[in-house]
Amino acid sequence: QVQLVESGGGLAQAGDSLRLSCAASGRTFSSYAMGWFRQAPGKERDFVAAMSWSGGNTKYADAVKGRFTISGDNAKNTVYLQMNSLKPEDTAVYYCAAASRWWRSENNLYDYWGQGIQVTVSS
Repeated sequence: QVQLVESGGGLAQAGDSLRLSCAASGRTFSSYAMGWFRQAPGKERDFVAAMSWSGGNTKYADAVKGRFTISGDNAKNTVYLQMNSLKPEDTAVYYCAAASRWWRSENNLYDYWGQGIQVTVSS
């Protein structure tokens, strides 16, 4: 059974940094794309960032480019989202997701989702 478990969220002040982790288990993810999404109160879930384990592909939403970095540790099956220069508008529940191929992630066709973790940024 595939599981994606997020950790590292919490409270931060504007300008601070946080690092989210997503531990993946239940299958081999070497061919997968991994993504982060977020959903603010009353809003739809939005794409944040994605990466492929192979091929070195990465993609970011315009709102986080230059501030957030997605990376992964293949040996640990863990994906990270380093969030720097946080803003109050980054406040949301953040979700980790896995897509079986990079092209699926480009079309937001993710196969597995974590339960989400809250990130709150105060001004």
